[in-house]
Order: sequence, then structure tokens, then C-alpha cells
Amino acid sequence: MARARVRSTPPWRRRLWLFTKIVAVLAVLGLVALVIAVYIARSQLPSFDELKSSPNGQMIRVHAADGTVIVSLGPSYGEWLPIERIPQVMQDAEVATEDRRFYAHPGVDPIGIARSLQVRVERGHWTQGGSTITQQLARNIFLSSQKRFGRKFREAILALAMERKFSKDQILELYLNKVYFGGGSYGIDAASRKFFGHGAEHLSLGEAAVIAGLVKAPSHYSPSADLDAAKGRAGVVLKLMRRAGKISASQAEDADIGAVSFTPEQKQNSVRYFTDWALPQLETLIDEPDKPLEVWTTLDLSMQRAGDAAINAHVPRGAQGALVSLDRDGAVRAMVGGTDYVSSIYNRATQATRQPGSSFKLFVYLAALEAGKKPEDTEVDEPVTINGWSPRNDSRHNSGTVTLRTAFAYSLNTIAAKLGQQVGFPTVADMARRFGITTPVNTHPSMVLGTSDVRLIDMTRAFASVASKGIAVAPYGITRVTANGEVIYEHEVDRSHVLVAPYIAAEMTDLLQTAVNTGTGKAAQIGRPVAGKTGTTTSNKDGWFLGFSSGLTTGVWIGRDDSRPIPGLHGGTAPAQTWAAYMSKAVASRPVEAFDTAVTLPEQQIEPDDEVYGQPDSSGYVDENGNPIQGDAPRTDGGQDQPARTDDQRYDDRRQPAYPGSDDTPAPPPRPREQLDQDFIDRALGRDRRQPPPQRQQPRPTDGDGGADQF
Repeated sequence: MARARVRSTPPWRRRLWLFTKIVAVLAVLGLVALVIAVYIARSQLPSFDELKSSPNGQMIRVHAADGTVIVSLGPSYGEWLPIERIPQVMQDAEVATEDRRFYAHPGVDPIGIARSLQVRVERGHWTQGGSTITQQLARNIFLSSQKRFGRKFREAILALAMERKFSKDQILELYLNKVYFGGGSYGIDAASRKFFGHGAEHLSLGEAAVIAGLVKAPSHYSPSADLDAAKGRAGVVLKLMRRAGKISASQAEDADIGAVSFTPEQKQNSVRYFTDWALPQLETLIDEPDKPLEVWTTLDLSMQRAGDAAINAHVPRGAQGALVSLDRDGAVRAMVGGTDYVSSIYNRATQATRQPGSSFKLFVYLAALEAGKKPEDTEVDEPVTINGWSPRNDSRHNSGTVTLRTAFAYSLNTIAAKLGQQVGFPTVADMARRFGITTPVNTHPSMVLGTSDVRLIDMTRAFASVASKGIAVAPYGITRVTANGEVIYEHEVDRSHVLVAPYIAAEMTDLLQTAVNTGTGKAAQIGRPVAGKTGTTTSNKDGWFLGFSSGLTTGVWIGRDDSRPIPGLHGGTAPAQTWAAYMSKAVASRPVEAFDTAVTLPEQQIEPDDEVYGQPDSSGYVDENGNPIQGDAPRTDGGQDQPARTDDQRYDDRRQPAYPGSDDTPAPPPRPREQLDQDFIDRALGRDRRQPPPQRQQPRPTDGDGGADQF
């Protein structure tokens, strides 16, 4: 009997069987490892309440003095809405758009991943992701957005763990309250308030479609970035909702996206100049890097608007302007750093350093008054040379014996140079530093004419300290800061630092009043007591006016960023006009306040010959080093030459009308040289009206408010 043949198994089958067993074992081990990893991750997850309270970043809201929110910085969070308060249309829109199988998968959707891979093969590139809502939430809370396999694997583990620990409603609640929707808004309530002006509880179907469409690409589909793109994406969301059976065709049609009303985007106006200056100070004022902050400031919005309007109305085309306004305690009520924040964020009120011209004489006269001089004291206006430097007046004439009040009102450079020499130029520099000038101050003789660069906010601070009767005034913009309702900082005003004696500040105020009432600052009159000073630099590159009234001190600067000359710019024109336009509104609701010393005016103030008052300074033209400019001084009004005249000729000229069309009022007879008579005014200002002066080839300024090098 023959033995049966045993059929042998082919080698390839044995190898396949072995491979299958190995794969099965590895699969089981992998599954076990996955389960272990998921449960380990689950045990390490924060609680639901902890996830609700965890911040995505620090939010800072800045308030004006009246409480109005003027700027929100950092991430913006709305009210946390529990799932039962979130409109169903919002829930349906988000699920239909981001994860249509949200309620069916365990945190990771194999079908969604397969669909994503299929599209990738068909189109040759990734057009849709396979991440579920749970995966997106895990990534937003715990991981970065780097597209690496390791991150995707951890994301999947965390998503599976979250599904084991939290319910679907909890996951959706976390997602809708924490996901980023663009424009700095985290959560649907913040997004709803930003884009529609109301809370998320009141979202319509069309509005919910807009918000749901933002998650895919917040920067691209944001209504504030591209309104048409946002509406187009919302239309796609409505189609997805209809396909998922969440809305009917009629509901989709009724949700007219074109009729959705969007809140206008807040413009970046000049308020940002103020916040850019104030907010960096938080680093030294508080130590709170995480909690959301409410910052309360000194900014007065009505004054800020008035400052904007004044700058825009009076700054010449192609130039820039800046304004700082301080209350009597140093509170910054308005700050304009330029004509347009959007085109230039450079803050010319706090960052730019420019020559102050004649406004720097504040420190020269303060030093002289502290040394014992009085406004009624006299000095001789005559040629003077100091260490090889020979300053001259704008008129290139000298007027003999004059009072300090007259010399200050008409900015006689020779008198300022003499006073600087008498008290010592280092003393003048020390006075400037004492009053808050933080930039370097040179001690060359020409420094009395304002040849050292300064900042507008520092100069305004100095004038405010004079207005404060010699007590130091320090500008500040933040009054208090709160974190979760708790006050963590509150500003305290220090009034203990006395800079000069009150009587010296009063005498300086006396001089400053005269400059506005009879000198170069006449354009700054606003119908109430005003004290101030103009300043103009060489070739009309910078114009300044700084002054105070009714407890408010304001400084104005006008010039070009490239320091090119501006035809017709003088401290007594555009800057003084800007100052008056702003201050007339800023102090309108404040009581009229008289100064400690009444303004002392020349006798001619009561006579009808107005030509004497509000005319140019008698400053000279000097270069950047304070040396006289040889030849004809430039005139920016296209004016005419004024040849030298004899005293007799000037007396005859006084009988001419002040201006074409004015009353032909004869001037009074000649007076002694120490009086401020018409003869003095003619000589101080270089006037000659006997015959029409010949045309000059170069222009020359008419307000004499000359500068860094002039006064």
C-alpha cells in the first residue's frame, strides 16, 4: 500500500503568515501603547474650569480721562459663553464648516483623514486638512502650529485624551470661546463685538456664517482686512450648512450676507501717539505680565480733537507739526506727534530733538532773574563780542538803553548774550537742566539763542513749571492701572520740588505776558491772560510757540522732518496761531485766571498806532554755531530791503500811515531813548517808511523770531 504524499506549504505563504503575525502583534502593541499614551495624557490634562480660565495672552485696554476705551492692545476676549447661551446657528455653522462628523468621531476622524489624502492625490497639493475641532482645540491650547509629524501625532493623542475627559458640548464650548477669529479677537463673543458691535448671544444666521468662516484664514477673511472675501467665505459656510442639513434652502436664501451690518474699523488716529508714549512706562510702574490690564490715562478726548484740528489747520503743506498740552499737575491732556499717525508713527512731540530758537531764552532770563535782575532793569543794546562771537539783532540796528522787559518782548539778541555772559553760560545750561531739559546743552556763548537740540515735551514741561510758580511739573499720562478689578498702581503728584522762588517765576511770567501782548507772540492772544514765547530757527527751519493760560500749558512745534526751510514760517505765525486755535477751545470751560503780576505795557499800547505791536522780533541771523551770517539776511515773505535811515528821517517816516488803508495817525514826538517810543520801535525793528524800499534778491523773515541761531 503506497504512502500518501504530504503537500508542502509554499515558502511565500509561510513568509506572508509570519509577516501577518508580526503586523498583528505590532498592531496590538501599538494599540496598547496608544491607549496607555491617551490615558496618561488624559490624567495630565487640566480640568475644564482651568482651561476656561487660562489666558492666551495679556490684554491691555486703555481708557481716556472720561473712561472711554481709546485703544485695546493684545488679544481681545469677550464674555465667556456657556454652550447653552451660544446660539444654535453658531454651533451648527462651526461644526458644518470645520468638522461635519464632530459628534461621530472619537477625537480623530479616520474618514476625514482619508478624504483629505484623496484630495491630496487628486489635486497634487493639500487643499483641506483632516484635523477635527478637538484636534484644533488641542493645538491652540497646548501645541504650536508647526507642520511636523511629531506635532501631529501629539495633537492626535491629546485630542483622543480630551474626548475621554470632556463631553462634546464641553469641547465645543471651549473651542468657540478660545479659538482665534482674527483682528486680535479670541472667542465668538469678542469677534461678534468687534465685527458687529454686539455680543455673540444675538448672532443672526448671516453673522454666524461670517464668524465661522474666519477660522480657516483669519487674516485673509477678516472683514476689516477684506470685506468682500469675508462675505464670499460666509456664502460658502451657508452652503456647507445646507449640505449638512442644518438649514433649509429658504433659510440660506434669507440669510442675506450682503445685508449684514459691520462695525467700522477704528481708525489709527493721533491718540496712538499718546498711547505709544505712555504704555511703555508700564514696565517700570507695575509687575504684572499675565493678567488683563485696564489702564486709565489723563488724555482728554475733546482736547485731543482740538489739538488735531489745530495742527491740521495751520501746518504748512509738506511740513509736520506737534503739540503737547499739560495740566497744572503735569497730566498730559493732549498729545499730537504729527499730522497723520497712519503715514508716520514717529512722535515729534516726545522723540524729535530740534533747536528751540528764541524760546530757549526762557532759561537765560530765569538765570538773570535768579541772579538779582528785575524786569525794569536796563541794559544797553549795542554791538557786543564774546569770545569771538558777535551776535546781532534782526534789524542790524542797536537801540541803546532798554528794559529787560522790552528786550525779552522783542528778542534782542545782544541783550540775551550780555545776560548769558553776566550770569555765566554754564549757569544758563544748569537752569535748563533744572527745568527738565534732558538733552545735552552746550555752554558756547551762542547757546543763549537756542542752539542746543531739545524735545517739545521737555520745553513744555519747563514752561509749565514757570506757570506752577516755580514748582517742578513732571508730565505723566497714566493715572491708575487695575488687574481683574484690583488697583495695582495709582499715580501720586509730587509738588515738593521747588526749582526757583515764587517771585522769580512771577517775574518770568511778567516777561512772558509782555511777549504775547506787545511782542512776537501777539497771534497767541485768546481773550484771557496768556504768557508765552515764540521761537524760530535759522532759515525758518523750525517754528515754536510755548505758553500757558488758565492752568493749561501747551507747546507747539512746526517744521520739516528733513530740516529744510519752510518759507514764511516764524514762531509768531503758524505755531502761535495753532496754539491759539487749540487753547481757545481747550480752556473754554475753565475760569479765567489772572497771573500774580499784571502785564506791564508801554504807553503806546493805548494809542491807535497798532503797527508797534505784534511785530517781528529784532533777532539777528546766525549760523548753526551762532556766528552772524554775512550779507543779506533771508526773508521768507518775499519782502523788501530796508536801508539804514537817520534819526531825523525816521521821525519824518512816523507820519506815514501804519499800513495801506489805515488811519493816518501821526506818531507822538520823539522821547528819550530809554522810553519805548516810536523812535525806538523803528530802530529796533529796522523800519523805514519814508520811501518804498528797493526789491531784494533774497527773502528775509518778518517776524524776526530767528533762531537756533536766531533767538
